[in-house]
Amino acid sequence: MIKGLTPKVSIIMGSTSDLAVMTGSAEVLNQLEIPFEMNALSAHRTPEEVEKFAKGAHARGIKVIIAAAGMAAHLPGVIAAMTPVPVIGVPIKASLEGWDAILAILQMPPGIPVATVALNGSRNAAILAAQMIATGDEQLMAKLIEFKEDLKSKIVEANNELAKVKYPFKTN
Repeated sequence: MIKGLTPKVSIIMGSTSDLAVMTGSAEVLNQLEIPFEMNALSAHRTPEEVEKFAKGAHARGIKVIIAAAGMAAHLPGVIAAMTPVPVIGVPIKASLEGWDAILAILQMPPGIPVATVALNGSRNAAILAAQMIATGDEQLMAKLIEFKEDLKSKIVEANNELAKVKYPFKTN
């Protein structure tokens, strides 16, 4: 941990059982050198703490909030209702194959937007958060461009490896 950094992104999860999924966000933000914080807050069990966090996020310098939730998945929407900071929802596959979480995060009322990524898509949530912040940060934009180029090179490498796989009827 580097002392003195102010978090730009806040990763919030309904409980620590979501940590296995949300490490993907932490890893991407860490790789891009974006300061972040991680906390567990529950829309149902600690609503006062959620309100305090959401209403204070902007004043603390938080630029984007990544909020993960499974089952009823109210956390991203509740946070979005109380902050001007963009919220990215990560539906967690906890029950009903994750459909309850996906639909709860997707179906927000007018005026309370929550960007929603794929089920357990915490890596994409962090990339999206970085892209939001990078619109006003050329240094971060350069890191993102390099990050995406690296993704391309991994596919080229994968195809080179697949070319070595031999089957009698494989044509490439």
